[in-house]
Amino acid sequence: MTEIPPVSFVDLSKARVAEQLEVMQAIEESGECPFCPENLERLSKVEVLRKGALWILGRNHWPYKNTTDHLLAIATYHAESIADLRPGAFDELQDHAVWAERELEIKSGGLCMRFGDITQNGATVNHVHAHIIVPRPHTADEEVDKKVRFKIW
Repeated sequence: MTEIPPVSFVDLSKARVAEQLEVMQAIEESGECPFCPENLERLSKVEVLRKGALWILGRNHWPYKNTTDHLLAIATYHAESIADLRPGAFDELQDHAVWAERELEIKSGGLCMRFGDITQNGATVNHVHAHIIVPRPHTADEEVDKKVRFKIW
């Protein structure tokens, strides 16, 4: 009988720092999705700011370079594609984004989401989540490239 390989909820090749890789390796060993609500506190390092029926909003423990804040809106149920999202998901996502914009006094930022195969889209976790990315302020005459890079590949 052929053994079925375990499902992987993380892509270790996407880890950006050593601590993140260590946490992702522990997630891989657990065989559990780190973003499903029953595992979020135990397996992830997301600092939860707000909970809704369809999304949990929190701070990314490993924010992207050149940001002043980096939030994650994580679906409250396991979803891997946009088709998996429940009716009203985008309305509630907007509610969380508006709350963050007002509460955290965000003057400028980006809202980004990947979905589907994490070996193809650049995500580290195979669970639908959106990023609210707040770039650090900069001046027009800065010589060094200080862009925030949201990778999709």
